[in-house]
Amino acid sequence: MAQEVPATDPAVYSQYETKWSTLPDSESGWVDRAREVAEVLAQDAAQRDQENKSPRAEIALLKHSGLLKLLGPKKYGGGEQPWSVGYKAIREVAKADGSIGMLLGYHLLWSTTANVVGTAEQIERTHELIISNNYFVGGAVNPRDSDLKITSDGDHIVFNGAKFFNTGGVVSDLTVLEGVLEGTDGHIFALVETRQPGIQFAHNWHNIGLRLTESGGVKIDNVRVPWKDALGWDETSKKPREDVLLIQFPTLLLPTIQLVFSNFYLGIALGSLEFASKYTTATTRPWPFGGDNKDSATEEFYILERYGNFFAHLRATEALADRAADQLTDVYTKYSGNRAALTAEERGEVAEWVASVKVVTTDVGLRVTSGVFEVTGARATSLKVGLDRFWRDIRTHTLHDPVAYKNRELGRFVLHREYPAPTWYT
Repeated sequence: MAQEVPATDPAVYSQYETKWSTLPDSESGWVDRAREVAEVLAQDAAQRDQENKSPRAEIALLKHSGLLKLLGPKKYGGGEQPWSVGYKAIREVAKADGSIGMLLGYHLLWSTTANVVGTAEQIERTHELIISNNYFVGGAVNPRDSDLKITSDGDHIVFNGAKFFNTGGVVSDLTVLEGVLEGTDGHIFALVETRQPGIQFAHNWHNIGLRLTESGGVKIDNVRVPWKDALGWDETSKKPREDVLLIQFPTLLLPTIQLVFSNFYLGIALGSLEFASKYTTATTRPWPFGGDNKDSATEEFYILERYGNFFAHLRATEALADRAADQLTDVYTKYSGNRAALTAEERGEVAEWVASVKVVTTDVGLRVTSGVFEVTGARATSLKVGLDRFWRDIRTHTLHDPVAYKNRELGRFVLHREYPAPTWYT
């Protein structure tokens, strides 16, 4: 019997299905749509964080908004926007709710995985499936755990194993699985239906931050997938397609998701500053023992200095994130039609930009989300205020892969002109 898990009610957002009945048709329109979603989420973000219910309603809201279709081709009903716009949308949603910004980011990555590691036929078939059904896609692809084991059984492959973390799987329509084919060192990605007996969620995500991401464990038990759905593999020879997988292009999947991380870090940090500034303006009291007493906290020198410094660092971080997004988008635009032409140097240049953003968003994000308490006051630590969730969210995910290794990669680039080598985290 399936475990009953407390979940939010999708009916609370039903009005937005008709309000957002058409998709935006420009970059500014998509960013505005993401901002509208953020405004809805912001109304009760602190309360939902504390209740820690499975975010079925929030996924319904993303579906109503059309944001799940942002990167998909127009011929199937998508927005056909570049990643540079996708990153901005992630950032906007994360300003209000880091968990839902993260889920949107992971969905955009997993729903376009075939673009990077799939054949032309698989790309088309996957887009049509996801976009026409407005599916939300989760993923059980945690490289720190043992790989899922894949065996070949006639016209199918069979996945078995477990992952300590997965992302969004509980509330997903499709789940990306990844494992190693028995007797080889070949990795295979495949999208499968989430609601099947062979996918068993542990419902054990009870962490301090990103509480609505359903990032707990999952067991994969004899999940069968047609060979034709093994992304980038030839279903007849049962081998990787050399024109798809044995080139540089598939390794773009990693800097793409690393930049997803950085953009929801940045969104969370921007959201914390906006939230704190409203609190300071409305609630924070001036300090009466400083010798240069002010009538309002917003006139105190140290508060003005701190907010100004946070703002400057976040504005610079946004500029860096946008520059890296443009770099990655340019590579996709240039090589999507000729994937084999991408060189290791060009791939490395993009990875260096993305690593730089990861370092800066981690440093600035942690500094701002903890520092805002210094300019809001002791009463801002109340759970009912909810200012703590911004720091908890960034602190939780910035441990995903140690930023020290990104610093080391960049140090080797500066001193030795070595580009970051492709890994599961670079």
